[in-house]
Formats: sequence, structure tokens, C-alpha cells
Amino acid sequence: MSRSQQRYQKREKEKQKLQHRQEKAEKMQERKANTQKGKSLDDMLAYLDENGNIISAPPAPENNTPSQEGKQDGVPK
Repeated sequence: MSRSQQRYQKREKEKQKLQHRQEKAEKMQERKANTQKGKSLDDMLAYLDENGNIISAPPAPENNTPSQEGKQDGVPK
């Protein structure tokens, strides 16, 4: 009687191992299909808006450049 139980347990254990391997292979294929590797730099960048929120698009450029009137070239003597 114990021999038949051992055979049954061995078969069940093999079934579980096979099922686990199949699940693992499926997960691996899914990860390969949904990989993030190889994306361009623009897709990976995140930007902050004026309120400090994270956004995916670059903010619009503002015209807050200082005027050239007050600048001098070189060091004053």
C-alpha cells in the first residue's frame, strides 16, 4: 500500500514542477514582450511644471531672459 502512495505522490510532485516551470516560462515571455529596454531618452524623461507636479511633456519655454542692456563684457577697471 505504501508503494502506491509513493508513486502517486511522486507523480503529483512532477506535475507541480512542470506546472511551475510553465508558469515561469510564461512570465518570462511576458516580461520580454513588455520590456522597457531600448526606449529613447525622451520617453524616459520626466519634467516638473511650475507647481512641482511631474509631467511627461516638456514645459512651454518662457520668455524670462534678462535683457542685454545691463550686461558689460569683461571686468571693469
